[in-house]
Amino acid sequence: MGVITVFIQKAIGQGVCILFGANGEILTEKSGNLNLGVPGMMYMGGIAGLAAAFMYEGAVAVPNAFVGFVLALLAALAAGALGGLIYSVLTITLRANQNVSGLALTTFGMGVGNFFGGSLSKLSGGVGQISTAATASAFRLKLPLLSDIPVLGDVLFSYGVLTYLAIVLSIVLSRYLNRTRQGLCLRAVGESPATADAAGINVQLYKYMATVIGGAIAGLGGLYFVMEYSGGTWTNNGFGDRGWLAVALVIFARWRPLNAIWGSLLFGALYILYLYIPGLGRATQEIFKMLPYVVTIIVLILTSLRKKKEDQPPESLGLHYFREER
Repeated sequence: MGVITVFIQKAIGQGVCILFGANGEILTEKSGNLNLGVPGMMYMGGIAGLAAAFMYEGAVAVPNAFVGFVLALLAALAAGALGGLIYSVLTITLRANQNVSGLALTTFGMGVGNFFGGSLSKLSGGVGQISTAATASAFRLKLPLLSDIPVLGDVLFSYGVLTYLAIVLSIVLSRYLNRTRQGLCLRAVGESPATADAAGINVQLYKYMATVIGGAIAGLGGLYFVMEYSGGTWTNNGFGDRGWLAVALVIFARWRPLNAIWGSLLFGALYILYLYIPGLGRATQEIFKMLPYVVTIIVLILTSLRKKKEDQPPESLGLHYFREER
């Protein structure tokens, strides 16, 4: 397997985790909510999925990989959704500051992940790491026959189910936002909640649903990283800054799920590029890790200068809606 093929595989592996988080945040921001708790919800989804698989494998003599897969998937979705619900209650019902609430959720989610990760590690008798190899094998199953194709199979068909789910989810989300009545109503809520309210759209319901479902999608990003990318292991603070890269990808993709697909591949490639350039010092490596953020800033500046409406964030993004002020 050539260096280029390995590089592409690693870039896709990094990008899928970011893509899940970006899709969840795109859906959330289309409702007008700015949730900076994406990293925390990814941590919550990752540790919940791993814990579900770990407890299941410990409870049965011969664990079934498919059962572990389903339990881990449901647990990750529930944990991510819980994070979105916490944020929704704080910002929609209690009208707390969205930026502060999102950052608090990130801190909370990372703390929960590292705490339970350490606790499960003690239960397993390990030191700093736990493993659920049986369940992870279901997440890492390759596509039969197609993955055996020389070169092309390695590049396109050698990944687990969550990789392809992320791409399908982006396509479905794009169609939902642009081709369905509910999606157009959601976008109306994000652009002008007062106008949407006057038209009979339940603004609070749409905001809650978008944020909770967006949190569940972000939770899948954590599950992917733990189960498919890391092979069913947990390491405290192992996610790095991938959650923040997901937030940056939302801006880079200009709030379009289809753009997020190729954008996640680019971010994944830039994130690991320094590993494939020999002779770099530690300081230079850190500069290379900044590249996804630098690219995002450039795109943000260019889209601001062009002032095209379809490239701008939702008009009410980050703002509270008070119906009595309508």
